[in-house]
Amino acid sequence: MSELWSPLVRRLTPYVPGEQPKIADLIKLNTNESPYGPSPRAIAAIREAAGDDLRLYPDPEATALRDAIAHRVGLTAAHVFVGNGSDEVLAHAFQAFFDHGDPVLFADVTYSFYPVYCGLYDLPFEQIPLDEAMRVRVEDYARPCSGVIVANPNAPTGIALPLTAIETLLTAHPSRVVLVDEAYVDFGAESAVSLISRHPNLLVVQTLSKSRALAGLRVGFALGDPALIEALVRVKDSFNSYPLDRLAQVGAQAAIEDENWFSESVARVITTREQLSGGLRELGFEVLPSSANFVYARHPDRDAAHLAAALRERAIIVRHLKGPRTAPWLRVTVGADEQCATLLDSLRGILLSNS
Repeated sequence: MSELWSPLVRRLTPYVPGEQPKIADLIKLNTNESPYGPSPRAIAAIREAAGDDLRLYPDPEATALRDAIAHRVGLTAAHVFVGNGSDEVLAHAFQAFFDHGDPVLFADVTYSFYPVYCGLYDLPFEQIPLDEAMRVRVEDYARPCSGVIVANPNAPTGIALPLTAIETLLTAHPSRVVLVDEAYVDFGAESAVSLISRHPNLLVVQTLSKSRALAGLRVGFALGDPALIEALVRVKDSFNSYPLDRLAQVGAQAAIEDENWFSESVARVITTREQLSGGLRELGFEVLPSSANFVYARHPDRDAAHLAAALRERAIIVRHLKGPRTAPWLRVTVGADEQCATLLDSLRGILLSNS
């Protein structure tokens, strides 16, 4: 620590992102990136935009992109906010909506950036335990709060809630924002976007990093009542009025509009996910039901940290999260078919060598 640091910086415990190692012939299954490249239309749009106009500032309102998103989900541009990845959108939402004195509520096993945001903005929070099956119990959230955050599907478990459960949360907290983080929704869960017209306290956050394979472009967006979007814009324009550059705007718009590529890519991931889950179960793993582009698995007779280390020796990286409830589990990104087959073969060998 430096004496030049503020008290806030001294208190912070930053989020630790998934490792991005430089290992030859690596099978990288630790950060839930798509195994397939983005839409060719997105690549073409980025190349076309990489010209002399880069000397000019981008559209601060990302009008064309917001129109494309709105058209796809049946809303208006006034219902859409965009930012540098869903992490930035989430950060603005925490600042815009959750400073009411009571704790922010979210699960004890979920996206670990949520408590980091609370630390950054000095917000009290309460982590609500998942049940023994690692599922969210919405009835446990019926308590005073400054807002509720639910990742749906949840991460790292991959388990999704039905819309009826989301609506229960919205009805229980009509004067507080219920934020539904849908980073993985396209891989099998029900989006809450259809509830926006009935619930002005609903904010849905999505990303193009997963199902659109644009993690390197950093584009996320929020959908909600125009009053919520206005609050996000006020925070954005007090922080950075030009969040999305020209290349990000055109690339994201082209990806949103390429519905055929999107549908085919997601279907491939879902098919491989089911094959991977079945293969892990055949090896003796317990695998939670996943609606995401990853699976969460544990072996009754093997230490997860040791399994992760043994896989790393074979140039295969999966995510192992320390913690009282997460330590027995491995989160495995759904890769391409051949990557998942190699993973299963490697695990088979590891298990046999330790038997």
